[in-house]
Amino acid sequence: MTSYETSQPWPALSSMALWPTIETLQLWTQIVGKVKLSQTPWLNHGWHVSLQVSARGLATSLIPHEVVGFSMEFDFITGALVVRASDGGERRIVLKSGTVADFYAEMQAALSALGVTCHIDLTPDEMAEATPFPLDHRFRVYDPEVARGYWRALVQVDRVLNRFRTRFLGKCSPVHLFWGAFDLAVTRFSGRPAPLHPGGAPNLPDAVTREAYSHEVSSAGFWPGDPSREPSFYAYAYPAPPGFEAAAVAPPARWDGGLGEFLLPYEAVRTAADPDAVLSAFLEATYEAAADLGGWDRAALECEEGRPRHPRWVG
Repeated sequence: MTSYETSQPWPALSSMALWPTIETLQLWTQIVGKVKLSQTPWLNHGWHVSLQVSARGLATSLIPHEVVGFSMEFDFITGALVVRASDGGERRIVLKSGTVADFYAEMQAALSALGVTCHIDLTPDEMAEATPFPLDHRFRVYDPEVARGYWRALVQVDRVLNRFRTRFLGKCSPVHLFWGAFDLAVTRFSGRPAPLHPGGAPNLPDAVTREAYSHEVSSAGFWPGDPSREPSFYAYAYPAPPGFEAAAVAPPARWDGGLGEFLLPYEAVRTAADPDAVLSAFLEATYEAAADLGGWDRAALECEEGRPRHPRWVG
């Protein structure tokens, strides 16, 4: 039995140990995500471009390509990007340290071999460094154990976020990973239009940001951190209602004025006696603050948490 099968359900994540591999994964997922983006009709708020946590890693949904469909999955157990076509074809790209240019070339070769060649935008989104993928020859680190630990954390986070999602009747996003900011997110909507977003995200067209925030939201999720900030859960509202930053959210969660959102360290959740309860309380408190201060119609938008095999009672 391997180490990742015997470890604690909520694995330890060190930002310094994570970052080199996370940076590599973010660039790789951008390439895969842009393949999906190039072939899939636009869905509101960019939901069509995201990835989902799977039983082996991170995966796309079925991607259309003329009469054939294909999917792509980062398999962190075997250490490969697996590309499967609906006509039975399959190619595997080994996940290993190296250059983004080499990964991009291998992926394009795999798509070509399967007859699903795609032309993508070659510039990374939402990253300060925007070297086009085929020209990025900097050596990048990939540690398979670090990747598996990160994925195991996502499995737990995905479970709790999906439970939280069942308590909302209104419009709500799937639980999904956006490869731009590299965060696993779930977003609730009040149903009302929002003010035009100012945009300004690095290397991302303002039109994309403005469409994503066309309506009022309360959003929460998990971000793996960077060299200066630890892995954390976050929650924000757009537009943030007056007083949102002063809402009563239990420590160790805190308001980060620079980011404009509440943060809860992953480590505080992992080491709690009941991690699910601590994370759920954070999600609920930050949503309630956004909804109450923003005047959402909570009675019409909320319901009891979903249970297996029990339809929601409406009688």
